[in-house]
Amino acid sequence: MMGWDEEVGATVCPIAKSLSAVGDRWTLLIMRELSLGVRRFDDIQAQLGASSYLLSTRLKRLEKDGIIERKLYNEKPERYEYHATAKGRALEPIMLMLRAWGMKYCDHNPGDEPAVHLSYKPTGEVVDENWKIPEHEWPFTFDKLEARISDTFEAEREQKRRGFRRSKKTVDS
Repeated sequence: MMGWDEEVGATVCPIAKSLSAVGDRWTLLIMRELSLGVRRFDDIQAQLGASSYLLSTRLKRLEKDGIIERKLYNEKPERYEYHATAKGRALEPIMLMLRAWGMKYCDHNPGDEPAVHLSYKPTGEVVDENWKIPEHEWPFTFDKLEARISDTFEAEREQKRRGFRRSKKTVDS
């Protein structure tokens, strides 16, 4: 019996090949964090709640697949930030469609505040579950959108940051 990577490598199915690169929840959540400007390992880990090993493994895989790249921001000790490559930014329309699908089908009530308020920069249109990427905007990137994290989502994220910092202090003590 072959493993997932061997099976996918032998298939001609582009859906299976795509899922081998981005088919687990961690990958798209990492890409969400990068799109929100979160670039450093500990900051990404705080938001995802992933173990260091799992996050490190996923980041290395994404880098190997050319979806993200590391950029040195500190030499001693050596520290890196993570950035989406052009290949990684090409996932942005998919993330936008997942957002719309989640708003429509995953316990999001009309009128509820979205986690991230998005508007289309050229027209100011609100990007909700019904908004479609204009045909002339392909390839599409989040650079075309104005984003503002809702107070509720920011509070959730701050609670995760604090919890992560507390757990790091406990482990480091």
